[in-house]
Amino acid sequence: MVKNRIHAAIAGATGFVGLDLINILSNHPNVIIRYLCAQKNLGKKINSFDKRIKKKLPKISNLKKVNWEQIDVLFLSLPNGEAQKIINKLYLKYKHLKFVDLSADFRLKNFNTFRKYYGKVHKAKKLIKKSIYSISELKKDNLKKFRIISNPGCYPTSVQIPLIPLLKKKIIKERNIIIDSKSGYSGAGKNYKKKFNYKNFDFSTYAYSVNSHRHEAELYQEFKIINKKIKFIFNPHLIPTFRGILSSIYVEKNKNISVKSITNVLKKFYRKNFFIKINKHNSPLGTGNVINTNYCHISICQPQDPNKVLILSAIDNLIKGAAGQAVQNMNIIFNYNEQRGLN
Repeated sequence: MVKNRIHAAIAGATGFVGLDLINILSNHPNVIIRYLCAQKNLGKKINSFDKRIKKKLPKISNLKKVNWEQIDVLFLSLPNGEAQKIINKLYLKYKHLKFVDLSADFRLKNFNTFRKYYGKVHKAKKLIKKSIYSISELKKDNLKKFRIISNPGCYPTSVQIPLIPLLKKKIIKERNIIIDSKSGYSGAGKNYKKKFNYKNFDFSTYAYSVNSHRHEAELYQEFKIINKKIKFIFNPHLIPTFRGILSSIYVEKNKNISVKSITNVLKKFYRKNFFIKINKHNSPLGTGNVINTNYCHISICQPQDPNKVLILSAIDNLIKGAAGQAVQNMNIIFNYNEQRGLN
């Protein structure tokens, strides 16, 4: 019998994603936040970092202070490579404890692939097979079997939600898929200006990681499950706005199918999924449709070439692309309504 209320700890509380996570969980009727953990600013109040957070919450403390017997779920919003070390220490000792990891540590099922893309030797190789990579709408039926939930990257979330059903139904071709994604700079974390030493950062749009982006590895992995022949090109861009992702995906049709038919396929596939909104075909779409929500909005459009289709997909990178989806995954594994705390 699941308890009416669950007790949560959050590691990485003061980052962009951590603050959105706290803001959501502080308003969740079934969650008690017991610990807010970070490496710095120990003893400070969390609302000094984010004025949206009104509820009285524990002050920032070190992870070593946590009484794990009192915690049901640990959210980890940490730099890549850190969550795996923490989970490795706790997984066997505290068998009641569940983990929702928002880093890349358990997204890739091959630890050699993780090393290739992230430049780190995996410290919890045996636990990879005990984790599940979860876009909530695509993996909800299997989530409860796992204690380690790996939240997908924000770009792959915006891409897979529209593409996975269409590739499964074989109504688009598996080759020549072009993915052009644009994200607000919050996706790069609080030190974004150190990571991207561009001129006029706040007023310009920049293409980056043009040879290979880390999130490609997730896309290769998940697409391969459907069809090993799927070929795509992916390139991200930073735009001068704080949050939001808009992915423009160009694909070739399979058979003589209209954009209206493709729209209807997606509507049918996601008919029971509250947070996926399929717009009328040929509808314009922007990040403004989804900012500060856990929604993914999708529009199927007909470009000038009748053999091709343009798929527009918009999410808030900090919510549906991170904190919101983490809470949605948590709701599923603890038998709450997916929407709880997210409306």
